[in-house]
Amino acid sequence: MKYKLKRKIKNMNDEIRKNCLNCKNKPCSNNGCPLNNDIPGFIHAKNSKEAFEILCKTTVLPAICGIVCPHSKQCEGSCIRKIQGEAVSIGEMEALIGEEALKNNYEIPIEIDKNLKNKKVAIIGSGPAGLTCSAFLAKKGAQVTIYEKNSKLGGILSYGIPEFRLDTLILEKSIQKILDIGNITVKLNKKLGKDIFLKDLSKEYDAVFLGIGANISAKMNIEGENLLGVYGANEVLENKTKIEFKGKNIVVVGGGNVAIDMARTAKREGANEVSIIYRREEKQMPAENKEIEAAKSEGIKLLFNTNILKILGEKRVEQIECIKTELVEKEGHKRLYPVNIKNSNFKIDIDMVFMAVGSVADKELINSLELEVNEQTKIKIDEKGKTSIKNVYAGGDAVGNKQTIAWAARSGRNAAETIIDYLNKVK
Repeated sequence: MKYKLKRKIKNMNDEIRKNCLNCKNKPCSNNGCPLNNDIPGFIHAKNSKEAFEILCKTTVLPAICGIVCPHSKQCEGSCIRKIQGEAVSIGEMEALIGEEALKNNYEIPIEIDKNLKNKKVAIIGSGPAGLTCSAFLAKKGAQVTIYEKNSKLGGILSYGIPEFRLDTLILEKSIQKILDIGNITVKLNKKLGKDIFLKDLSKEYDAVFLGIGANISAKMNIEGENLLGVYGANEVLENKTKIEFKGKNIVVVGGGNVAIDMARTAKREGANEVSIIYRREEKQMPAENKEIEAAKSEGIKLLFNTNILKILGEKRVEQIECIKTELVEKEGHKRLYPVNIKNSNFKIDIDMVFMAVGSVADKELINSLELEVNEQTKIKIDEKGKTSIKNVYAGGDAVGNKQTIAWAARSGRNAAETIIDYLNKVK
């Protein structure tokens, strides 16, 4: 965040303003952006401060979302310019404006609601959903207390995204900017179900928001998944697990950003050969295009249209058995479904396997909360984010939202708006 950044922003503004058509229907905002940010509005703002204030109407994480969001599959993917060429560089612009706001200490605008001044809200979890919910409540004057199980705030932002993709300084300053709104108290190392309990908090506070995430790696339920050398990528990244990668051949199974982050981490730690196995085609990978290209440039192999059938070995991983796939239409599925091609099996000698095929919530914790849950053990909420307990709300991955930072933040904002409405009705 050096001084030259300001000139870069000005040049970006000049270029992007020319490219942005300022569409009346705003497909980038209305169809592409989970937060519905006013993208043409901040692009055509007079200066970076005005642009930041426009963004703050819908988000409090612009510097972060500008870096980690899958823009090519969200805002830029809906850009009209993409029809005949390249989309407007929305993500890069948002990141630059966010960084400029951090550099110049632009304040997040507040609008106090006098009816909320004495209302207390507990936020459980400080990932993107919890931070966003806290900010939008604090902006209105509610007294917010964030309970975080770890020793620092950020949730998946701090413990799931490697520093090479999200700079720690930008993250810390973004979180501090939220705390600078005021009306927010932080209590660290407070684990739900151990140090704090939902039943007590729902009595102590006027409202409670659960943003506890879902970061336990899903299993494929295949033979050999319990062998030594098989890891959940989510846990490895979150806990920064010390693994001896040097000289090892590893495979990561999955196609999202977690898979890419895991593969790039292993390569940086000295792994000999790193491969990502994905059962669909490249264009269907959930990961951001720029992250996929970064992985390729770092020498990571990507095996598309490939499924893993078995993990082989006596006690430790020695091989994996794979099979090629083809995509077909299948009833009940919106996109083409991968099916295995008979007699296309092959084996790969391997030292370690990392599963990145999705994540699930802590079922034991969820069940202990005595809330209604769905068949996937996700917290059941109504269209306003309300759980089966009248003053308890939930959002983010724990309720089954799409697993991106922006979608989690959107659920936090939605919950804040609903809580504000609820608190205004409570005497």
